[in-house]
Amino acid sequence: MPETSRRGLLFGTAAVSAGAFLTACTSNEPAKKETAAASRPAAADKPGKHVTIGFAGPQADHGWLNAINEQAKSRAASYSDVTLEATEGSNDTAAQIGQVDTLINKKVDVLVVLPGDGKALTQAGLKAMRAGIPVINLDRIFDTPQAYRCWIGGDNYGMGLNAGNYIGEKLKDKPNAKVIELAGIDALELTQQRSKGFDDALKNFPNIKKVARQSADFTVESGQAKMAQLLQAQPKFDAIWNHDDDQGVGALRAIDQAGRDGFLMVGGAGSKAAMDAIKAGNSVLQATVLYPPTMAASAIDLARALAQSKGIGGISETEIPTQITVFSAVVDKTNIDKYLPQGFS
Repeated sequence: MPETSRRGLLFGTAAVSAGAFLTACTSNEPAKKETAAASRPAAADKPGKHVTIGFAGPQADHGWLNAINEQAKSRAASYSDVTLEATEGSNDTAAQIGQVDTLINKKVDVLVVLPGDGKALTQAGLKAMRAGIPVINLDRIFDTPQAYRCWIGGDNYGMGLNAGNYIGEKLKDKPNAKVIELAGIDALELTQQRSKGFDDALKNFPNIKKVARQSADFTVESGQAKMAQLLQAQPKFDAIWNHDDDQGVGALRAIDQAGRDGFLMVGGAGSKAAMDAIKAGNSVLQATVLYPPTMAASAIDLARALAQSKGIGGISETEIPTQITVFSAVVDKTNIDKYLPQGFS
């Protein structure tokens, strides 16, 4: 799953998508002359100069990463003025650096990079920027802002915070409520951020205590094994937050095999399988907190706007922002139909 240590400008992905328009406010004040910034057209579907965008991502060995690749390719294909030069993707640092070098040598107009390891790929980002190729750094962040023109990514702390607040609201009237946590890979900063956000949210609910935590590996197999351990150790609890919907498939399998219920489960990332289960309402899974792969489509929007010297819809700035953090919405039965089309396999 994505790793980033920075939360920038909060800005939903829908707002940066091409075709969004600036809207005016109404008030009782007299009308004022429109400013130069506000009168500038937003980047939209109207074709501009042709743009070649290089895209270098990691190997799609996880549902979310595969969705990242698909979102980027689909968005680029929707523009008649965009050519996408995409690499095969690799989790090998040396191989991904080589792929970025190839795109630099091809003299692409803009480079979109989701690094397998942000720190290890920083020099590749710097090399592109120094070669005059602006970089859109997608999710896993480089070590220095000098390595990118714009960073867009998810909010791992916000995922945990929103999951904790959702569970807290569900259990706020239950005395001595108990929750457990099925985390991701503990060595990753993203996992630490998700857990911190979750713990900070629970501080708002003094009646709730986190009684257990296990870390898994973002895989179905690890989710099943670690969930089985939690169930064995905790005969009674009221809610569980699982960091990742892929490992959540295994967690639900363990829950079914143990014949357990009487608690609610909140997932993470927003897979189609999780959303289908939420809509069906036939399991303990009641919600998932998004880490939307649509950020890759927005990265293409940003790259196109940057290369065409346009701003973006929804804000009045002449230039695209330096940082954009997408929002981690909570999806449950009340809003599932809105988000179901975004679910990834």
